[in-house]
Amino acid sequence: MTPSPTPPSPSSPSSSFAPDSLVLNRKLPLWYQVSQSLRASILGRAPDASLRLPTEEQLAAHYGVSVLTMRQALKELEEEGLISRHRRRGTFIEPGARRGSPRRLLGSIDAIVAQQSGELTTVLGHGTGPVPGELAEYFPELPEIVTYRRLRRDGESGEPTNWAENAVRPDIAARLDIRDLERWPMTKVLRDSVGVRISRITDTVEARLADPPTAELLAVPLLSPILHYTGVTYDGDGRVVDVARIRYRGDRFSFSVTVEAE
Repeated sequence: MTPSPTPPSPSSPSSSFAPDSLVLNRKLPLWYQVSQSLRASILGRAPDASLRLPTEEQLAAHYGVSVLTMRQALKELEEEGLISRHRRRGTFIEPGARRGSPRRLLGSIDAIVAQQSGELTTVLGHGTGPVPGELAEYFPELPEIVTYRRLRRDGESGEPTNWAENAVRPDIAARLDIRDLERWPMTKVLRDSVGVRISRITDTVEARLADPPTAELLAVPLLSPILHYTGVTYDGDGRVVDVARIRYRGDRFSFSVTVEAE
């Protein structure tokens, strides 16, 4: 029998990976919210971050949940191949782990963050201009909008996976550090860096054909199938603060939505 590979041994408990914080929504399964938040932290971690996770007890205290809930969340990530658990040694992030499961959304903002984390992001450009006609309904009172264009690549192969255009209100864009967009999804930047109180996000996913810019950026044939995602983000006052339009390679992505009965 071939022995299992030995996980790396950190020099001290203080070198454990530090996950992001999370505000729990009691209307959604706690284990799911925790797993998605931890998943986003893992996929978006800094290159020099420790591969060792804190203990179950430490993670449970960090998220404010029971140890049983934390174990269920960790089991989800282990089944996905993002972490490995070793008795008496601890839980470790898999260095070469790649997302392989469909995007699964249960209404959590952290699920949106998780689905876009863990990729290499290049900011192609940004600037202020008139509100495009197709976005006028979202920004009826604004003459101009700030648009950010980003290309995402697979963290292991470097292959382009999707490219995004975000239309952001100018007053919000003025507080945004563009360097944050090279590491984190826009949703996380708005919530955690800019301090926007996000109330909801409306998602639409539809099949389209690749136009010339998309075909060139994603390295796919012209008119090949893509998944076109539109995410409209609202703040606590009901204003639209961001409209994300993301073109995913059709051969690389699938989406799964689960509806939980009460």
